[in-house]
Parts: sequence; structure tokens; C-alpha cells
Amino acid sequence: MRKISLFIAISLDGYIAKPNNDLSFLKIVEKEGEDYGYAKFTSAIDTLIVGGKTYDYVFKEIGSSHYDNGERDIYVITRTPKPNKGRVTFYTGDIAELVKKLKSENGKDIYCDGGAEVINELLKLDLIDEYIISIIPILLGNGTRLFKDGRPEQLLELISSKSFDTGLMQLHYKRKK
Repeated sequence: MRKISLFIAISLDGYIAKPNNDLSFLKIVEKEGEDYGYAKFTSAIDTLIVGGKTYDYVFKEIGSSHYDNGERDIYVITRTPKPNKGRVTFYTGDIAELVKKLKSENGKDIYCDGGAEVINELLKLDLIDEYIISIIPILLGNGTRLFKDGRPEQLLELISSKSFDTGLMQLHYKRKK
């Protein structure tokens, strides 16, 4: 069965974005030639789940090719129906049904790239199998939290931890069953 993984960066105090969805704090760990394992991670996935706000932000700031490389299916979780484009599906249905369907199909693994609403819905439903969390050495004090209240307790097992000379610390956990 395919697994669903989260690969995300947070501030030391647990925020994935500053107020107004500002991701500028991520720039403090940018280093030429360093992708913190992202290319290796994405080579093992062929399906992506992303929230509508996150998709729109990435589309505007980076471009459609960041997600849509023609080799993966992208499911944009949204409340606003839109026509599908190529392998991009704008999904307005039940996220639990979608994930269960995707996990049961053949293929590589599934990547959830956020945003916080989608991640927390998957957490409530206990559908995330692995967590790769990169901690950025900054205390933001405010913004969008990665982990919100109202989800069940989940026991995790540490797979690996790695520190980088930029100050970034990456933790890789899997869900204990």
C-alpha cells in the first residue's frame, strides 16, 4: 500500500508561515546546491495533495512547473470547483475518501505539501504515514501553526535526524501502528 508523507519546513516555534502566508523566513536557509533531500524525496512520489491556497501561492511565486512536471498527479483540495488541467485535479469531495482511494492504487508514494488546513484534516483522520520536518532556526512568534488542536494523539518513531551547516535540522518520523 502506498504511503502519504509530509515534507515541510517550520520555524522552531512551530509555524509554517508568518502572518499573511508570508514564507520569506525560508530564505534564511537557502544555500546554492542544497535542497535538503527534496529531489530524492520527490523522486519516490507520483501523486501530490495540496491545499488550494498553497497551490495558488506556489503557482504565483514559483510557477506551475514546481508541482506539474507532467510526471505526477496533483490533487488540489478546494471548496471552489474549477476545471481540471492536465494532471491537475481540483478536488472538492471528501479528503478521506480521496486518500483511501489513492493509497489503494498502484504507484509511488503520495506527498502532502500543505497547507495547514489540509494537513490538519489528514492528521485528524490519522492518514499521514511519514513526517519529514525541517526546522528553520528562527522564532516567528505568530503565523500559521503546523499542528493545530483537535487531533488525536499519534505515536511516532524517529527514522533519522540530520543537521545542516545552515542551522536547519531535519527530522524524519514514521507513524507507529
